[in-house]
Amino acid sequence: MASQGIEIRGLYKIFGPRGRDYIEAVYRGMSKTELNGTHGHVLGLKDINISMPAGGITVVMGLSGSGKSTLIRHINRLIDPTAGEVLYDGVDICRMNQQELREFRRHKTAMVFQKFALLPHRTVLENTLYGLDIQGIDRSVSEKTARHWIDRVGLSGFERHYPNQLSGGMQQRVGLARALTNDADILLMDEAYSALDPLIRVDMQTVLLDLQQELKKTVVFITHDLDEALRLGDKIAILRDGEVVQQGSGQEIVLSPADDYITAFVKEVNRGRVIRVATIMSPLAGPPQGPALEANAVLESAAQTMTAAGQSVAHVVDTSGQPIGSIDLQAIIASMVTPSSHLDQPIAAE
Repeated sequence: MASQGIEIRGLYKIFGPRGRDYIEAVYRGMSKTELNGTHGHVLGLKDINISMPAGGITVVMGLSGSGKSTLIRHINRLIDPTAGEVLYDGVDICRMNQQELREFRRHKTAMVFQKFALLPHRTVLENTLYGLDIQGIDRSVSEKTARHWIDRVGLSGFERHYPNQLSGGMQQRVGLARALTNDADILLMDEAYSALDPLIRVDMQTVLLDLQQELKKTVVFITHDLDEALRLGDKIAILRDGEVVQQGSGQEIVLSPADDYITAFVKEVNRGRVIRVATIMSPLAGPPQGPALEANAVLESAAQTMTAAGQSVAHVVDTSGQPIGSIDLQAIIASMVTPSSHLDQPIAAE
């Protein structure tokens, strides 16, 4: 049976020894400031409702203190909620007993950490197969599986190296190989690339996207970087102060920001690398003209194709190559320019 993905419903987290005592007050509208100032408890998450589609990458992003890392830790129940549900294939993870939770963590989830979390006394190969060791898998099987994923992430030949002999990017590749070796349905990535240099970070994003094309894991990716979110996310949820401010596709967020906070977030985004041709095309009125553009192509790529062909008009085709619309260069250029309104709205510090 195909996975139903992850459903987070009405999730609240109050940090403090008596969190459950104050949940009703929070339901009635007690603010985060009042809860902390009066009762010494911290409202980490408030009424989170997110559907994370199976086989896709859901990016949860926000500034420091927004609650994104707290949220991801509820999925494998490293943190217990104060209220709410975290459902996977219709089963509430929050209601699992210890045995069920142990099996869920071993077989259904894998995690890639910002700080790599490699065991320094184990080689690349031994780190990669560590999860299978925990499961009691025979070494003849686990080594073969681990070597396969070490090769897939580009580390073939480094099996006998130790973590301190590797660069940061290479160590993160080991972390990814370890997660993939477990063959878990859910891949949790908490600021996985934030410690990497920019070029290595982009390289690792490409590795993940290439693997995801084949594997179709249910990936939950945490980041504070909007460019990273837009590149990776099939769906994006933006958190602020423990609440979801907006969620949707990258295009939806860039084209229709929910408020001034989101507008300030997206104002520097290269719209040409986010907006798709199908979003702004016009109905086909007559025979197809100019070069053929895939509907899923981004505007920047479309403009380059049309310019190279010396054409100001192009036709848009679907995945089977059938014409479905037309587009002109002027419309592309206009859509790539950020609207002038709200450009000076600052992002509030958290």
